[in-house]
Amino acid sequence: MIPISFTLNGSVVKVVAPPDKPLLWVLRDDLNLTGTKYSCGKGLCGACTIHLNGEAVRSCSLPVSAAANASITTIEGLSGHTANELKQAWDTFNVPQCGYCQPGQLMSASALLDKVQKPTDEQIDQAMKGNLCRCGTYQRIKSAIRHVTE
Repeated sequence: MIPISFTLNGSVVKVVAPPDKPLLWVLRDDLNLTGTKYSCGKGLCGACTIHLNGEAVRSCSLPVSAAANASITTIEGLSGHTANELKQAWDTFNVPQCGYCQPGQLMSASALLDKVQKPTDEQIDQAMKGNLCRCGTYQRIKSAIRHVTE
């Protein structure tokens, strides 16, 4: 167990945890931020996507030690004009079905739009390919992202 400090959703936090403990479990169990979801546990499905220094990463396979002195954003802290536009578009296009993958989908979409204001279809597909949706709302997700960029 070691103390690890990082900025979480704009506030500095300090946790004491084993350095190899997945960040997902620190967020959910130690910091009570349950918006980030657990699914595959291997970084393959994207349900656990967060931002690490603005990059979309899988928190289930990222050790908490990687967060030391970094800036972490979870779905609870996702804010700003683009994020708000995305959330609105998610509602407009009825994206969520069961909703389980949606936090990860929004985090990946937000990371893309923070870097590329008008992504091509290929760039959207590339950015979102690691986020699986068992309900199959991929076209709605893509429509919502495109809507924000128009």
